[in-house]
Amino acid sequence: MKKAFAFTLAETLIVIGVIGIVSALTLPNLNSSTGDKERVAKVKKIYQNLQDAFGRAEAVYVPFEEWFKSSDDSRQRTIRTGERISEFMKISKICGIESNGCFKNANYHRLNNSETERNIETNDKYYKLILADGSSVAISAARDEEVDATLSIFVDIDGFKGPHTFGKDLFVFGYVENQGVMPSGYGLSFSTLISNLKNGGLRAASWIIQYDNADYLQFTNNTGKCKNGNTVTEANPRCK
Repeated sequence: MKKAFAFTLAETLIVIGVIGIVSALTLPNLNSSTGDKERVAKVKKIYQNLQDAFGRAEAVYVPFEEWFKSSDDSRQRTIRTGERISEFMKISKICGIESNGCFKNANYHRLNNSETERNIETNDKYYKLILADGSSVAISAARDEEVDATLSIFVDIDGFKGPHTFGKDLFVFGYVENQGVMPSGYGLSFSTLISNLKNGGLRAASWIIQYDNADYLQFTNNTGKCKNGNTVTEANPRCK
């Protein structure tokens, strides 16, 4: 008769404990990686949708640069732009320039956690809408010095979910003459872009579109040093 072998209760508890420790160490990194990939995918999708909507609007009407020749009023320019662009996007709700629940009624934060005074929901210089996928979009034809654009587009890819932070769920785009819709900061030098990403995050969409990652969320300083000790370079713009 063969003798059966089995783990003792103590041995089983040790194995379970080891599995628990390994899971605790690896799951946060796995969740972060999955979240970053989803963030990148959403930003690239909205970028494509905005480009397509502007292109189709210009084909139906006239080139964007000619939309405002008869008006110098920024509010009217904003409404006209919002109405024309929304014709060519899949919309679930249009709020216009009023505070009608298209954005969270709260100030947004920068990546360094400082609070901005930018409450998009209550600001009537934005034409606001919600896309079919739940993203919130705000369009403004008023000059925005911080974004450095005559026409700026703010997209909260998570809508009301939060964290309501530039570079995490709020991303900025603008219209560039002869190029169409571009991510804010497109064309900045690599070092300037890194510095902005650590402090503000307004140019995060540019990083994602150019480098296909959200590794700037791992930067520990303004030089692009990552939490794992690596430093990103223009040749290798990843923390890995």
